[in-house]
Amino acid sequence: MQKVKMGFGYLRGRRCLYGTAMRGGQCKSVVFCVEPAESVKGSADVDVNGTWYLDNAKELHTVNTVMNGSNSMEDVQPLCSEVSAESKHDASYNVSIDPIEEEAWELLRESVVSYCGSPVGTIAARDPTSSDALNYDQVFIRDFIPSGIAFLLKGEYDIVRNFILHTLQLQSWEKTMDCHSPGQGLMPASFKVRTVPLDGDDTATEEILDPDFGEAAIGRVAPVDSGLWWIILLRAYGKCSGDLSLQERIDVQTGIKMILRLCLADGFDMFPTLLVTDGSCMIDRRMGIHGHPLEIQALFYSALLCAREMLAPEDGSADLVRALNNRLVALSFHIREYYWIDMKKLNEIYRYKTEEYSFDAVNKFNIYPDQISPWLVEWMPKKGGYLIGNLQPAHMDFRFFSLGNLWSVVSGLATTDQSHAILDLIEAKWKDLVADMPLKICYPALEGQEWQIITGCDPKNTPWSYHNAGSWPTLLWQLTVACMKMNRPEIAMAAVQVAEQRLSQDKWPEYYDTKRARFIGKQARLFQTWSIAGYLVAKLLIADPNAAKVLITDEDSELHNAITCMVGSNPRRNRGPKSAKKTYIV
Repeated sequence: MQKVKMGFGYLRGRRCLYGTAMRGGQCKSVVFCVEPAESVKGSADVDVNGTWYLDNAKELHTVNTVMNGSNSMEDVQPLCSEVSAESKHDASYNVSIDPIEEEAWELLRESVVSYCGSPVGTIAARDPTSSDALNYDQVFIRDFIPSGIAFLLKGEYDIVRNFILHTLQLQSWEKTMDCHSPGQGLMPASFKVRTVPLDGDDTATEEILDPDFGEAAIGRVAPVDSGLWWIILLRAYGKCSGDLSLQERIDVQTGIKMILRLCLADGFDMFPTLLVTDGSCMIDRRMGIHGHPLEIQALFYSALLCAREMLAPEDGSADLVRALNNRLVALSFHIREYYWIDMKKLNEIYRYKTEEYSFDAVNKFNIYPDQISPWLVEWMPKKGGYLIGNLQPAHMDFRFFSLGNLWSVVSGLATTDQSHAILDLIEAKWKDLVADMPLKICYPALEGQEWQIITGCDPKNTPWSYHNAGSWPTLLWQLTVACMKMNRPEIAMAAVQVAEQRLSQDKWPEYYDTKRARFIGKQARLFQTWSIAGYLVAKLLIADPNAAKVLITDEDSELHNAITCMVGSNPRRNRGPKSAKKTYIV
C-alpha cells in the first residue's frame, strides 16, 4: 500500500483528489479522478486521519501528466472552502480535516490582536515558556503578511482591511530619533495596542496604537521592507476579495505615493537598486547585507509593479508613473544581468580581467576573481543557478539568500529560465537548504574570523543559527508561491511534508539551528505566529494553486521590450547634458 495525503478539487470538470505520494523515497505530486463511491469501493481505503491508501498496482498520474504537459495552472480549479465544507457531509468522500492544520488555525486565531473591538493584526509570538516578551507581543508588518494572506485565502477579509488602514494612519506619525526624522512615507516596523487613561478623566481608559519605526528596535534599524510589504498585501487584498474600493480611497492612494516617493528619491548612487543599511529587512541584525541586498531589491520590484497596477489614472500621477516605469526597466536589467550566477557565469568571473577603465568594460564592478570562495566552486551544481546576495564595487556576496531568490521568482524580477534554475538549485541542494526543516534563510554560514568581523561577534547569529544560516519554517509560504508560479508544486509539497514531521511536535518554533536544522533555535520563541501562518499559506496554496495569482506579478510586453532594448544599447548613447527633470507632487 502507498500512503497518499490528499485533498479535493476539480480538474477539467471532473472531481478529483490531489496531493502528495511517496514513491521510491521521493515525494511526488499526484492527481486522481474520483468516481462515485460504488465504483471505487474496494480500491481505496480511508483511515481515521483522512489519509487515502491505494494499491501499489494503481497507476499514479502526476499533475503534469493529467494536464497533458501544460505549463498553465488555470486548468486546476480546486474547490473553495464552501465546497470543501460540503464534502465533509458527503459519505462518498469521507476525508477528515488534517489535525496539524486544525491546530495551526486555532493558534493563528488565538494570536489575533483587537483594537476598539476590531481585529487589526496578529502578535509575533505567544510563547508561554518565555518570561520576557521583548517586542514579540507586538504586531509586525512583515510578520503579519503570511497571517494576512492566510486569512485572505480563507475568505476572512476584515482583519486585513483593518490592518491596512490602521498602519496607513501610523505612516503619518512624526518619527524622530536624536533630533532627526526619516523621510516621509516610512511605515512602522511594528505597533502595539495599549490601554491608557483618557485625557481629563482618570476613571476612564482608551486604546491607542503605539508604533515603532525603529527608534526602539535593537540596533535602531529602519524597516525598509515594511512599506514594500504593505503595498504587496494591499494588492493581494483587492485581488482576493474583489474589493477595489480600498485601494481607490484618497488616503490609500496618498499612502502608496508617499512610499514610492521615498523609494524613488534621487541620491548619489549610480545603481537602480535601493541602497540600505544592514538589518533593514527580515535579517534585522548585522549580517553584512548593507548596500544593495537582494531581498530588498526583489520586494522593491514587486511593490513597484503592484503600485503601478493600483495607482489611479490622474494627471498628478503621470510623472510618478513615468519615474516608476523607468526604475522598473533599469532595476530588472541590473539584477538579471549582474546578480545572476551559475556555473557558466562563475567561470567567466574566474577569468575576469581587473582595473578596466572604459565604457564597455566586461568587469564593470572590478570584481577580483580571488573573491570566489572554495565552497562555491564545489557547491554550484551543473544544472541550476541563483541571484547573489549583494553587489557593490569590488564586492559580490555569493551567499544564497532564500527570500530574495524566491521573491524574485514570484515578482518576475528573475527571467523564466532563471526562475526554473533557482528551483533546480533548491532541488539539487536539498540536503543543504531544506535538510530536516525548511528553509535556510541563507547559505552558507559565516564562521570563524569572518563571523567575528562581519557580525561583530553577535552571540545570537552564531554559525548555523538565527539569521546566520538558520532554518526558518515561515519561508515555506514564499517557496510555495514560487513553485506554484513555475508549475512545480512537487517541490513545495516535499518541503511541507518535511516540515510536518516536526513543526507541530516542536511547538511551532521561530527558527532551527545546526547545519541540518536538527535543533530548535537556542533563542527561538515557540508558537511563533509567522511559522504557523507560513505553514497554513503553503497548505492553502497546494490545495488551490490558482490562489497564488493574488501574489504573483509578471512583466508586461512593454517592460520586456524596454529591457531587450537596453541589452543591445550603446553604453555611451545617453551621455551628454541632462534634460530638465519633471517633478512629481504627492
